[in-house]
Amino acid sequence: MKQIIKVSLIGLFAILFATSCNELTKVQKSTDLYEKYSYAKKFYNTGKYSWAAQILEEILPYFRGSSEMEPALYLKAQAYYKMKDYQQAQLAYKQYYTEFPNGEYTELARFYSGYGLAQNVPDPRLDQSKTIAAMQELQQFVDFYPQSEKAEEAKQLLFDLQENLALKEVLSAKLYYDLGNYIFNNYESSIITARNAMKVYPYSIHKEEMHYYVVASLYQIAKNSVLEKKQQRLRDLRDEYYNFINEFPDGKRRKDVDQFFAYAEKNIDPNANWD
Repeated sequence: MKQIIKVSLIGLFAILFATSCNELTKVQKSTDLYEKYSYAKKFYNTGKYSWAAQILEEILPYFRGSSEMEPALYLKAQAYYKMKDYQQAQLAYKQYYTEFPNGEYTELARFYSGYGLAQNVPDPRLDQSKTIAAMQELQQFVDFYPQSEKAEEAKQLLFDLQENLALKEVLSAKLYYDLGNYIFNNYESSIITARNAMKVYPYSIHKEEMHYYVVASLYQIAKNSVLEKKQQRLRDLRDEYYNFINEFPDGKRRKDVDQFFAYAEKNIDPNANWD
């Protein structure tokens, strides 16, 4: 009996699926643009976003110059957004606000254009041109609509994207640090990268990690230094340690930098000539 019921249900679903697909095919074969548009709206309202997008892609070229173009173009963008196809949605939103700069949905189109770009940012280790493009789009939205209900969300997205760029710099500093003295002194490059990152992203959640690589690299340089330069480099390490603990007294890297400081204190010669 259970097997019969199972087979019957499969058959029923197959019939429903075929009927549903026939509906889409029937609409696509229609030569009535406004009937197609009506179905596109129906598909969208019933959650068939892919079908709505397909129909809208077909009819939009014929709506150019008509009063239907604006709402239909925005509906297409919304359909792609609901499908979580953020790349296609972003392109449609941008087309909308470019063609209708004073349109009914321009404010939202500008926001969701930036939002769509923000959903496709790459891993921090990769090229960040897409991240920068997303930030530019969102910043333009905030500039155009500072009082918008979406302004705070856009600012949070901007902050998150900026942290993506900051993390890329941390990973670069770490890479240099991990390379160590391979081929040449990569510790110097780690210090330069980390210090520049702290200047560019002074409020980043990754700032402690940036500062850590400065202290850690100074430790490695001091430890491997030639005798005539060692005392000055130990003092540089100690000074940087104090800078670190002043800013991050309870930081997660405190134990690590304490060890670097202990090394400096143990090896600094109080009678050395600092000149």
